[in-house]
Amino acid sequence: MNRIDPVTPPYEPELARELNKWMGGSDVEPLVLFRTLMRNPDLASRMRVLGSGLLSRGSLPASDRELVIHRVCARTDCRYEWTVHAALFGPSVGLTPEQLTATVSGEPVWTRRQSALLIAVDELHETDSLSGATWTALAGHLGTDQLLEFLILCGWYRMIAYLANALRLPIETWAPPYPS
Repeated sequence: MNRIDPVTPPYEPELARELNKWMGGSDVEPLVLFRTLMRNPDLASRMRVLGSGLLSRGSLPASDRELVIHRVCARTDCRYEWTVHAALFGPSVGLTPEQLTATVSGEPVWTRRQSALLIAVDELHETDSLSGATWTALAGHLGTDQLLEFLILCGWYRMIAYLANALRLPIETWAPPYPS
């Protein structure tokens, strides 16, 4: 059960506009996360800028971005966000069901580039830093702008995991199951 109830329809016009921005103009019911954040509209509007920028205007290829997001969510046991991304983004960027499951299980089904990304996510999760060897491996695949974006992306989704887990957000009804 949510610790903070999300806003519910009917939405006031300004709230409906803000939720529409969060949803990118989709006519789907806004995510529980977004509706909960709208309990503090000022904070939500500041968060939306970075969150949407990471999803739509980043320098990392979309498949790398989603792989990183899924692994961060798996490592933080953020089932809410993992399932949202598994439904809305993972398949559309070419992540197979086997790969999505492997972001949770850790099964080795990855290319060298993907392995470098996942090792870096894991090391950041465990140590809040990157060793020289991990940085070198990652830098062998990413440019400077992508390295910075990678670090911000990991931190952003760790923050989202803290938020979703602490609020005990329920899995969206349309989301796929989280791998066991």
